[in-house]
Amino acid sequence: MVTRPETGGVDQAGPGAPVVQRHDVVTYVAALRQAGLVVSTDSGVLFAEALGVVDRDDVDAVFWASRATLTRSPQDRAVHDAVFARFFLGAPNMLAAGVVIEAETEVAYDSVDEPDDGHDTGADDQRLDDESVVVRFSSAESLRDRDFADCSPEELDELAAAIARLRMNGVRQRSRRRRAGGAEELDLRRTVRAAVRTNGEAVRLHRRRRRTRPRRVVLLVDISGSMEPYARALVRFGHALVQGRPRVEVFSLATRCTRLTRELSSRDPDAALESAAAAVQDWSGGTRLGDDLARFCQEWGQRGAARNADVVILSDGWDRGDPAMLAEQMARLSRLAARVIWANPLRATPGYQPLARGMAAALPYCDRFVDGHSLGSLDALVELLEQP
Repeated sequence: MVTRPETGGVDQAGPGAPVVQRHDVVTYVAALRQAGLVVSTDSGVLFAEALGVVDRDDVDAVFWASRATLTRSPQDRAVHDAVFARFFLGAPNMLAAGVVIEAETEVAYDSVDEPDDGHDTGADDQRLDDESVVVRFSSAESLRDRDFADCSPEELDELAAAIARLRMNGVRQRSRRRRAGGAEELDLRRTVRAAVRTNGEAVRLHRRRRRTRPRRVVLLVDISGSMEPYARALVRFGHALVQGRPRVEVFSLATRCTRLTRELSSRDPDAALESAAAAVQDWSGGTRLGDDLARFCQEWGQRGAARNADVVILSDGWDRGDPAMLAEQMARLSRLAARVIWANPLRATPGYQPLARGMAAALPYCDRFVDGHSLGSLDALVELLEQP
């Protein structure tokens, strides 16, 4: 609340003089602009109109009319109040003396473990006064484009919680099974069976149409030594997709190919990661991508896992095996799958070129070659898998 000083300021205008004279409005608005506030002409006119409604002899009324019409945000109030006190109440020129008036800022931390559910308890708002500015931020958002290899263990834990919330609907494709309804084709069996109940008269022609189901997604995650900074985050990504929708398969690649879908079926991400680590015998070992893909195609791919599926290979392309073997198996895989997508964590490195023998051999058989180094790149990969 503004109080009238005992001496100075407007009292110098003489007994009975109003607090605000007509010429004061223009001069006062100019003083606010000089102090750094953005005051439009419309705001000045609105302030003048407000003075025609309130009692111009009442300092408090003039003050609140000024603040309501000439400030646009809580950050403007401190400067406004200083100029008002100096202009109308004869207070010292704090701005001219170099006094910087800043609004109190309170930072509210959005925990990735407790996402905002849209309900505000108001407890924090009751602690804040009119000059407080609340700034909210999310650490997961600030880490969105951070390379997994550059993150600390604490940051990786925060990113793991964000990865666990990734969900994918995927592309829907036509199934071999059919269902009643639609107008695609005549359902002869149901039509004849219905005609038996009407003395052989086909009163109604029954029809059927193809069902649709989500396209299968297969993740082949490289867990070799060169992928150590990324392997755990990528396996967590596989867990998120397995939990988010059906028809997702996850395999590990190193010196051998291992199916991890069953281990990642646990709803607890940490327990699932421990089960996956216990299931493989070659974590952080060597890399034989050609042999791994040969085993995958022989034992799972040709039997249905890769047929007309989106196959995503998450690897840096470093391979100790024969590049010709890898090229042969990539060609085989490309004939089975609907799409082959290679997500390489090194692709985001400035100046990167796919010159490694394995990557160079596999790249001609990839439909898409994308990044796979950060939370943002995994989110973009999910969006890519949503596209037909």
